[in-house]
Amino acid sequence: MKKTPLLGVLIALFLSAGLSSGSALAEISTSQAPASFADLADRLLPAVVNISSTQKVEKPDPDMPLPEMPQFPPGSPFEDFFEEFMNKRGMPQGEGGELPSASLGSGFIIDADKGYIVTNNHVVKDAEEVRVTFHDDSTVEAKVVGKDEKMDLAVLKVEPKKKLTAVPFGNSDVLRVGDWVVAIGNPFGLGGTVTAGIISARQRDINSGPYDDFLQTDASINRGNSGGPMFNLNGDVIGINTAIFSPSGGSVGIGFAIPSNLAKPVIDQLIEFGRTRRGWLGVRIQTVTEDIAESIGLPEAKGAMVASVTEGGPAEKANLTLGDVITEFDGKPVPDMRALPRIVAETPIGKTVTLKYWREGKERSSKVTVGELEKAEEDGLLAEAETPETPENQGKLIESVGLSVSPLTDNLRKSFGVPDDVSGVMVTKTETQSEAAEKGLEPGDVIVEIAQQPVSSPAEAQAAFEKALKDKRPSVLLLVNRQGDVRFVAVKPQKTSAKEEKTPPQSDSQKEETQKDEPLLDKTQKFFLDKFKKDQPE
Repeated sequence: MKKTPLLGVLIALFLSAGLSSGSALAEISTSQAPASFADLADRLLPAVVNISSTQKVEKPDPDMPLPEMPQFPPGSPFEDFFEEFMNKRGMPQGEGGELPSASLGSGFIIDADKGYIVTNNHVVKDAEEVRVTFHDDSTVEAKVVGKDEKMDLAVLKVEPKKKLTAVPFGNSDVLRVGDWVVAIGNPFGLGGTVTAGIISARQRDINSGPYDDFLQTDASINRGNSGGPMFNLNGDVIGINTAIFSPSGGSVGIGFAIPSNLAKPVIDQLIEFGRTRRGWLGVRIQTVTEDIAESIGLPEAKGAMVASVTEGGPAEKANLTLGDVITEFDGKPVPDMRALPRIVAETPIGKTVTLKYWREGKERSSKVTVGELEKAEEDGLLAEAETPETPENQGKLIESVGLSVSPLTDNLRKSFGVPDDVSGVMVTKTETQSEAAEKGLEPGDVIVEIAQQPVSSPAEAQAAFEKALKDKRPSVLLLVNRQGDVRFVAVKPQKTSAKEEKTPPQSDSQKEETQKDEPLLDKTQKFFLDKFKKDQPE
């Protein structure tokens, strides 16, 4: 499958930022930029901190032979340079055979009395020591209260010797594209840096985690801004700066921040439990495309389609099954696949909710009790299978969609690790630029169902596609198992231009006429054409 080439690189930022108490902030219109941001910056800077963390990395093995130093003429400046480099490689650094590694980032105070500070997880990940520097340049050690890799958030706690200034969270849901925002942080170690810009876009998915829903801004943020706050013009934190999109490593006006409404529930859990406690439904889901919606009679392409159900999970107990499309969860609509994981994750564990889904042409509902995602991960219920190599067996060609299928033989099961309880036909080849290739089908996929009917042989698969063509169905829904990851794929079978009709033999005059109509070939083309014809078996 072809991928769109990236024009830049998503870079995690090590950032810092400063803000101030919301109760002391004057109300400023969020629709108009002030003549100056100076008053706002003065109020917010005391709440933004710089964060430095030290990790321990293994020291190179002293027994490992070093490369020999190149030979240079006596007195050459390169001789001094390489001698210094080689000596440093052999010198002991740090204690316990480890070398210290430091990182810089940003953060902001959310509770002045208890000393809670928010930053990004990647700023303090694997840190042996974390230090916080305040706006007045005083520095204290900090304790990591809790971290969340999925959302890239962390909460620190300090024991300050003086009164701190905190900032409140604002409502990120009311932000509109074009609203003014202010970012404060510690880019490249330059603390207390204030920049301004606008919200460029919302709901950005940058493939950094399962809950991506970033705010995009053109406010200048760089390495070192990670964990710093993004404010509205009232001085409320409406985002946590996390990443930039850049071909050079510096700001090009494309930065990303975690929305406050998405971050605050996670932060509250980290403070209360020291870890996250997310809701879990126990399903694998996929996007409902227009083709899939059409094939199952869904009026519009919305919701999240159930591709597999975890044994013993909440969804199985609620009688959900493959092919169901979840359209509403706990009274909240599910407009697309990306929305469901966030909605479920924010639902309290143990809560029984109403779930609406589409099955067999009509909407149904069921009660489901939400489980705990972290416990499911600990129990190994979310493990993924490895992908094996592709066999050479070509199988039976189904021309209408451009794929070949074979029975699930013991050899194929062994090659692909297909369990005995999985039935269907295996895809052994997809034709170039075919409908099957375009929809992402690959050799090794097991087609379990066609048009929501089980298939167990290539003949049944061929008959199912022929029936769809006869019934003039615009698309056919396939249930595909790829190494335990089950998903639905809608394909559009096409009638072949000629049903394997044999061309009648030509007379000598017809052959001559055909040859005369052929374009002239240059010598190079003719040479390879003749060679190709000679190499073909008779």
